[in-house]
Amino acid sequence: MFPAPAHPLCVEATLDPRLTRWKWLVKWILAIPHYIVLFFLQVAFLLLSIVAFFGILITGSYPRRLFDFNVGVIRWSTRVSYYCSAVMGTDEYPPFTLKDVPGYPIRVDMTYPEQLSRGLVLVKWLLVIPQVLVITLMLTSGWKMYQYLDDYSPFSSGLIGLLSLVAVMILTCTGSYPRGLFDLLMGLVRWTLRVLVYASLMTDEYPPFRLDMGGREPAAGALEPAGGG
Repeated sequence: MFPAPAHPLCVEATLDPRLTRWKWLVKWILAIPHYIVLFFLQVAFLLLSIVAFFGILITGSYPRRLFDFNVGVIRWSTRVSYYCSAVMGTDEYPPFTLKDVPGYPIRVDMTYPEQLSRGLVLVKWLLVIPQVLVITLMLTSGWKMYQYLDDYSPFSSGLIGLLSLVAVMILTCTGSYPRGLFDLLMGLVRWTLRVLVYASLMTDEYPPFRLDMGGREPAAGALEPAGGG
């Protein structure tokens, strides 16, 4: 079971304590079958997001089957990314499925919004611009936010790629993945995915400008000021 998260998107990860020193050099080759499948899944994700736009505009809700499919694409791509490009926090090969896999070291889920604003769907592209500026630093370009779904070169570009490289170099030299870098990378990945689901019309909750670092999501209400009111 996922905890009640502070954001509709929940990303939970566990750092593999048995990471090998050198396997990160070949993971991107081992993941080639995933790249092929994810290319087509990304195309479907973008096309279904367009369909969902009109669904929200007409009915005020995101078609449930389309929502579940797109969450599955994000789930699958995040597992592959966690394995072979961004973070590289496990040696366990990702499963070929859109469904949640409770035993895998990273899990993604999202609360389905029963109602979405018809007005916001017209302006989210504009409201998300400040977030895209942040994503530009993390991933080199705002478009990479969408390419994140199937961009699994040995290293992601931008800050996430640089920090991932530093982490695995330390792993190679010491046999240990630095916990501080893991926590920071998870915060960056979590932020990127929150922006992605907002820009993809899957939530009306604007992504917070903060790093929720670490493998676990902050619980709902945990970030509220004490004694507020």
